Amino acid sequence: MNQQDSMTGRFITIEGGEGVGKSTNIQCIQERLRQAGIDFVLTREPGGTELAEKIRTLLLDCHDEPMAEMTELLLIFAARAQHLAQVIRPALAAGKWVLCDRFTDATYAYQGGGRGLSVSAIAALEHLVQQDLRPDLTYLLDLSPDVGLSRASKRAALDRFELEKIEFFERVRATYLQRAAAEPERCVVIDAGEPLAQVQAAILQHLETLI
Repeated sequence: MNQQDSMTGRFITIEGGEGVGKSTNIQCIQERLRQAGIDFVLTREPGGTELAEKIRTLLLDCHDEPMAEMTELLLIFAARAQHLAQVIRPALAAGKWVLCDRFTDATYAYQGGGRGLSVSAIAALEHLVQQDLRPDLTYLLDLSPDVGLSRASKRAALDRFELEKIEFFERVRATYLQRAAAEPERCVVIDAGEPLAQVQAAILQHLETLI
């Protein structure tokens, strides 16, 4: 029995680039879980705990001192280690479901695809921090980066990642899609450019396989 099998809860992650509608669709998933009487925890990455949220602020804010790419990667996994210890693992062990806005797929997409950091370095940190813990189901909300960034620019001031050039987000999207294609049993690609009702119908269809 591996570590994942010993936990009775379910771990669902929602992934995607900027402006794909994660928050709106997470609300849809929450409502379905409530209807099913499932006890769940909603959380996010980077963040999810007091310490991890402070690291999130470091990562997203713009600084006079440029952040080294490896510093960024290590901060993300530091926040993830805290998040796993304080929120995700205890919830799963208690039989709760965990609904998480982004997880390690985002690290491969943003730091691996976007920044060009070594996939083997990310994989080594993933194993160190997570052991064999992986999501049961991952929704990838897929959208053209130019459309997503246009949506994101209407929300609030752009953070350090959102200020990247369009080519960065094209690499992020390509990496997300590569990962989804490599793990079709876990990853469900949703066309986030479709009307909201259609997007949410597709999400709920796959959610029923776990419920």
